[in-house]
Amino acid sequence: MTLVATGTRNYGEVFTRRWVVDVLLDLTAYTTDRDLATLRLVEPACGSGAFLVPVVERLIASARAYDRDLSSLGDAIRAYDLQDEHVGVCRALCRSLLASAGVAEPVASAMAEKWVSYADFLLLGVEEPSVDVVIGNPPYIRYDDLSEDLAARYRSRWPTMRGRGDIYVGFIERSLRLLKPEGRVGFICADRWMRNQYGADLRKLIASNYAVEHVWTMHDVDAFESSVSAYPAITVIGNRPQVSAVVADTSKEFGAVGAAALVKAASDDGFEEFSGVGVKAHRLPHWFDGSELWPTGSPGRLALIEYLNDQFEPLHGSNTGTKVSIGIATGADKVYVVKDPGVVEQSRILPLAMRRDLMSGTFDWQRNYLINPWNDDGSLVSLAEYPKLAAYLSRYPALRMRFVAKKDPSSWYRTIDKVQPGLTGRAKLLLQDMKTTIHPVLESGGHYPHHNLYYVTSDTWDMEVLGGILLSRIAQAFIEAYCVRMRGGTLRFQAQYLKRIRVPKQDEISEAVKQALRVAFRKRDADGATRAAAAAYGIDLSEYDLTS
Repeated sequence: MTLVATGTRNYGEVFTRRWVVDVLLDLTAYTTDRDLATLRLVEPACGSGAFLVPVVERLIASARAYDRDLSSLGDAIRAYDLQDEHVGVCRALCRSLLASAGVAEPVASAMAEKWVSYADFLLLGVEEPSVDVVIGNPPYIRYDDLSEDLAARYRSRWPTMRGRGDIYVGFIERSLRLLKPEGRVGFICADRWMRNQYGADLRKLIASNYAVEHVWTMHDVDAFESSVSAYPAITVIGNRPQVSAVVADTSKEFGAVGAAALVKAASDDGFEEFSGVGVKAHRLPHWFDGSELWPTGSPGRLALIEYLNDQFEPLHGSNTGTKVSIGIATGADKVYVVKDPGVVEQSRILPLAMRRDLMSGTFDWQRNYLINPWNDDGSLVSLAEYPKLAAYLSRYPALRMRFVAKKDPSSWYRTIDKVQPGLTGRAKLLLQDMKTTIHPVLESGGHYPHHNLYYVTSDTWDMEVLGGILLSRIAQAFIEAYCVRMRGGTLRFQAQYLKRIRVPKQDEISEAVKQALRVAFRKRDADGATRAAAAAYGIDLSEYDLTS
């Protein structure tokens, strides 16, 4: 994300290349073969005119083709910006284009002033749905970078602006609510809202009332005039019932030629898939429901996710008897994680599983211990009954300064999370959070998981069979589709993503396939695990871009 500050106000400017603008205008059907004078287009943050100039050029060309008087186009465009300089530049550009097309200077000036206004798009008066196209590249500003007053005003008007998100969420909501039936919003902006909790209400709004038409993931594409880290996607959403949607996955080679070819291909009613330089695209028969995270990836991967979501149960749930969770957060590891188990009473010590125990691919305990201040019933132990524990904890006055201690001074020695009775003795599949590939490791029981590990327990599964499934590229595909990828390709193996992995019914897997999964898991053979898992799911790896 690149932010540009002017004075004390952050305007979140990122400027878009012309070919990207042309793609968005084509996908929103703002094309010169239509009578554009009958449409109304809005650009919420016009900047220096990257979108506005091509819009005006198309409007003029269409007006000539339909024999329209150019002076009658005053209601065709509304563009806004919060910087006087941008408003002035955009008005000058519009005036110049109109004058070059033969409009008298006074008329051109009046039209340019009507088209471009100084205004905050999120605070303008609420209008009835009256817009055919909303186009642009909305500002990139975190809510935390807004003043408290401004953030509160935005949130009161646009309820999808929840959590610690980005202002473009409000721009998308406001734009959608402006649309006439069959109108479209076409934006290039960061796609984080599709796979983060702060985007949940916006996703729900779209799934309930609008149709996702295109999502082109363009993280590595040179889409902007300057180099930025915005994780962008071209996203087109229509005010109509949801039917199919076109998804595209691109690489850095993707550019104007490939984009134009994809636009042409996708416009065909019979379009199913497309492959070109730096891009693969596919038409999905429907989109994803509700506020759930929206997956990303190649068309084949998305087709796989869609199929598995429809056919199989999630890993986490009562139907599979399996639970995904995170290890204990102590709030003071330097106190509660020790190497010497003798510092407190033996009953107050638990062997602790940590990230370094997993490095070899098998569980190799590094002899860390957790000091446990909890009874099995969830209450804190009485320090009077454990003098060694009391003496040890009393050496650390900083424990009393923690938020949890100030909230309840009588529980000053608690860990943030409670210790779950019975978990230590259970077999667990442990997973490290940040890695490039999925890496489940079996801990057969006897160790409590630390906060830097996620764990899977099950009442029903053979843990080595399940471990083989989780080691496969099929399980990896779920994480890649749903998680927010970090720099260098690092993935987040957090509970919210692990829970989305779909698993076959164990009793429907043949003994031969189960054994193949066990062997692959023991050998850390991801290819073997993937082949065996494919047999368990009954899928063809080549059909879903999963061959090695």
